[in-house]
Amino acid sequence: MTVRFANHRLAFYVAVFVLSGTVLGVSAYFASIFLPGLHADFTIFSLIISALTIFSLLLTLQWAQPRTEVPLVFILGALWLAMGAWSTDVIGNTQCDTLGGARTPTKNGDISAQAYCREVKVVQAFSWMVFVLFVFWFIIMIQLINQAQRFGRWRIWEEPIRELGWFGEMPGYYNQHNGAAAYPQAGYIPYGYGYGYPMVQQPQGGQSIIIQPGSNGQPATVTTVPMSSV
Repeated sequence: MTVRFANHRLAFYVAVFVLSGTVLGVSAYFASIFLPGLHADFTIFSLIISALTIFSLLLTLQWAQPRTEVPLVFILGALWLAMGAWSTDVIGNTQCDTLGGARTPTKNGDISAQAYCREVKVVQAFSWMVFVLFVFWFIIMIQLINQAQRFGRWRIWEEPIRELGWFGEMPGYYNQHNGAAAYPQAGYIPYGYGYGYPMVQQPQGGQSIIIQPGSNGQPATVTTVPMSSV
């Protein structure tokens, strides 16, 4: 795993967890005072989106591939876009400070309209923030995948997400053993290693093997020559 990519990915997850958790908490409060008769559609949608986001990211935090995380980020981003637009439609351009003394009906009475307005504003702001985070992460993921393919990892979509390197970095190998460094298997050329330069190995028998990495995702070229010509 490359440390910088892992740290940035973890920071993205933590930020989304915090924002989604806040929206989930506010939505749960709305559900307790409004459902089932008042503001049902908006409240249920906000509950589902925030809970689905937290659950999905928990699943992909450790086990994910680019081909699963990229579509997931796109779908969740679209849902949060809808959430932000809906909350904006609900509250509009209302100034909460002007609602002093007004009341909003609930299933068991009423609450302060000013407090309700501010809570919806929180949902609105956090929904747009989560959407922006998903947009940025989607763009970053696509760029890192393209970078990996330029380095020769043309099957990066099927590999563990932690194989990706950050911008300008070669990837680390996915460590599958506790406390043990993971090394490439024999015959495997990691992307970025020796990129653009030939690698020379000297087996027994007075011959050398020259491995020239391929360009644009093409396989490496292996040539055997006498040691005297190297």
